[in-house]
Amino acid sequence: MKVWIKLLIGSILGMVIGFLLPNTESVISSLIWLEKLAIGIGRYAVIPVLVFSLTIAVYELRMDEQFWSIILKNMLLIIAASCFVIFSGIIITSIFSPGRIPIETVEQIEVLGINITENVHDLFPSNMFSVLAGSGSYLFPVCIFAFFLGLGLNYDRNYSKPIISQIDALSRIFYHIASFFTEILGFVLIVLAAFWAVRFNSVLQAKVFKDLILLLGIFSVILCFVILPLSLYFLKPRINPWRVLYGLLGPAFAAFFSGDVNFSIPVLSRHTKENFGIRRRSSAISLALFSTFCRCGSAMVAAAAFIVIIKSYSYLRIAPADLFLIGLHALLISFLLARHPGEGAYIALAALCLAYGGGEYRAGYLILKPLAFYLIAVGTFIDIMLNAFGTYVLARMNGFIEEKNLVHYI
Repeated sequence: MKVWIKLLIGSILGMVIGFLLPNTESVISSLIWLEKLAIGIGRYAVIPVLVFSLTIAVYELRMDEQFWSIILKNMLLIIAASCFVIFSGIIITSIFSPGRIPIETVEQIEVLGINITENVHDLFPSNMFSVLAGSGSYLFPVCIFAFFLGLGLNYDRNYSKPIISQIDALSRIFYHIASFFTEILGFVLIVLAAFWAVRFNSVLQAKVFKDLILLLGIFSVILCFVILPLSLYFLKPRINPWRVLYGLLGPAFAAFFSGDVNFSIPVLSRHTKENFGIRRRSSAISLALFSTFCRCGSAMVAAAAFIVIIKSYSYLRIAPADLFLIGLHALLISFLLARHPGEGAYIALAALCLAYGGGEYRAGYLILKPLAFYLIAVGTFIDIMLNAFGTYVLARMNGFIEEKNLVHYI
């Protein structure tokens, strides 16, 4: 059975179970425990796959003198995609403005945000190897470790040749280990989809978030299933964009119901290799950079939610200059979410409230806390789909792709 079908069946079964389960404290506590276990299973092989694949990718690109040009193309595409997604989301939210959300008095018992100084400090710990023993959430330090290791392999091939062979072998071994876990994620997704459905059913009964749910849902579907595939028509030679979209259904299901970028990376890595034949030297670089810096889906969701919060507090119209300022804040935040693979949209919303809103909106994100899981799901879904299409586009542009027959898609 194809991987995407397993994930689809797991998602459907989980949602059916979730809508049937009662929303009681014991059920929620059990699902929280199961969700943590499920996310751990999905992330289990991320770090070794990333370290060894990225190391070899850096080494090979350096040998071919293509490394910096590939990095530059990735970053330019990330910036262009981020600007388009965030500002188009803000424009759509302004035109089709969701209804106001009733303001309830909430006590600010938590302060969420982005600790930039801590993020920077963690990039270069006093022990280089300590980044490999982390929790598996913050992958940027791991990417930097792999970068320097890849550079080191280019120092003198007489010394590094045996190590290169070992790292290449480890990359392939851990890829197959990660592939095993992608095969069983259909069962894992039952738990994640069930928990998602329980919370979604509760939100539907409240009815106050209906407009925002519809707006974000429709926009994300149009963006990922229409606009991104159609953008592939600009590639030469022409390709069938719907065939590419079909090859990315597995990562789409994994991203939406897990709400976790790191959970989805092994699924996406396998699909880019086995469905599209993208070479490791291209996919490893793109997956690392996009998962670290291209979190514009989460930032866009946060910006849209923040606009709703402002309109809920005030009946005044938001000036275009303020909308542009919100977009700039969201754009900056999108580059700083690497530490938050599983709660990016809600963290971005909190950061917007703290940075832009001032005293009046400082705790505004708390009124959307019941909807946080949905904001995170939509944001992560867009993040992963942009990662997938970006990886495919750059591989095609640089000739690092070997077309596969549709019947061989996983």
